Amino acid sequence: MNGLLHGNCTVTLAESATRLSPSLEPRYYRDPAITELEEERIFSRTWQLVSHEAQLPNPGDYVTGRAGSQPVLVLRDEEGTLRAFRNVCRHRGSRLLTGSGQCGKAIRCLYHGWTYRTDGELIGVPEGRSIVGLDKSELGLFPARVETMCGLIFVNLDVHAQPLAEQVAGLPERLAPYGIERLQRYGEWRGTQPANWKIVLDNYNEGYHVPIAHPGLMRLLDYKHYDVEVHDGWVWFDAPLRDKPSGNPLERAYQRIVSPMPGLGESDRRVWRYAMIYPNTTIDLYPDQVVTWRIDADGPFRARDEAFGYRHPHAGLRTRLAQRVNNRVNTLVGKEDYELVENVQAGLETRGFELGPLSHREAAIAWFADRIRADLG
Repeated sequence: MNGLLHGNCTVTLAESATRLSPSLEPRYYRDPAITELEEERIFSRTWQLVSHEAQLPNPGDYVTGRAGSQPVLVLRDEEGTLRAFRNVCRHRGSRLLTGSGQCGKAIRCLYHGWTYRTDGELIGVPEGRSIVGLDKSELGLFPARVETMCGLIFVNLDVHAQPLAEQVAGLPERLAPYGIERLQRYGEWRGTQPANWKIVLDNYNEGYHVPIAHPGLMRLLDYKHYDVEVHDGWVWFDAPLRDKPSGNPLERAYQRIVSPMPGLGESDRRVWRYAMIYPNTTIDLYPDQVVTWRIDADGPFRARDEAFGYRHPHAGLRTRLAQRVNNRVNTLVGKEDYELVENVQAGLETRGFELGPLSHREAAIAWFADRIRADLG
């Protein structure tokens, strides 16, 4: 079903006679002041994907990450509860932890030894009696909100933010057959994109460019049934695979050997699915694996991206081979997208450029633009 946002519900495009909202004006992709405003009004107030629960099985386990430009840490406290904090010591601002690992029952700053319990309370200050005005009860770690969805851990710096469960209502049921909470991480990829982060998301949020820009995907996917469904806080894509074998040996091999993971049915073998959670988290759902991808701002003209691949812990040789082929296909697609977003960033420097109308296949572009405009005021 194709859909677009209408109030608080999703309606089919056939039911709507209204023109789609326009995409964002060029200044949204170029103005440093807007990039700064996004940190305050978007990345500091939205749910940011950090990790997977499998990375934190025991009390004291921790991972570090970012919410926009802000460093955060997530850990499992002594009671087994997930907690999130800004990753900064309250004394002189040193970063507390790096990477991931085990901190035991306390977090000790490597600079001056200020020590915090895993619930964030400050419990130790070397030579504390010599510090005039020290009140340890007022100097605990800055908390952040933390929630999980299908095993994925999200953090929000706004402690009063809308719960993640409300923002993504309906999405967990769509993800459930893939059993993401049971999957194991097997690969990770980090890089940069030569364009504003919103251009990268715009490119992800539509399949209108597939016939022109991605010949490999066009051979694999049934484009006529490549559909998008738009909800308040997330969008969903269905991209069925063609029954006809591809003329490309690599793509044909994938079509032949791919099989659904445990929990998926035979009907899931012939479709790729994608979910995008506002503002910058994507989840790619394949028969053979799940890939999460987060796109962050790196100034007005570049983006940073971080992706993790997950597979079933008992994936056999055939499935692992399908994953390798899948990743090779998507590496090529990624190179094609790299050039596409670079060209858009360059083209938006054109003076006098005016936005063209959007195709109904770009309903998610209109949705994304409306959300950005609303958040930036």
